[in-house]
Amino acid sequence: MQRHDTHSTLVNPEIEGLLERADSKFRLVTLSSTRARQINAYFGQLGEGLGSSIPPQVTSTARKPLSIAFEEISADKIIAVEPPEETEPTDEELAALAALELAEDTDDAPEEGA
Repeated sequence: MQRHDTHSTLVNPEIEGLLERADSKFRLVTLSSTRARQINAYFGQLGEGLGSSIPPQVTSTARKPLSIAFEEISADKIIAVEPPEETEPTDEELAALAALELAEDTDDAPEEGA
């Protein structure tokens, strides 16, 4: 019996290569599952003429949306991006919000004699 130093995985492309593109297993899960849902939605709306979903970006013989998503990530057709950082509002923005809230409060106040 021959012994192999490498093991074969059920996932093609291999997870190790996908992890390099996504930087972490959590980002890989998020990216691939989000894209798989988009692909599933695309296949679900075929024939309806809606055209609101993005079709698969690679030619694939895979039938499962997650496998297609993995192939897209491996081919660098889908990449993970960092969401923009939320910044603290400036003093001017806080003052404008306070003025807006004050104006709304005075508009909502009951009129005298009503």
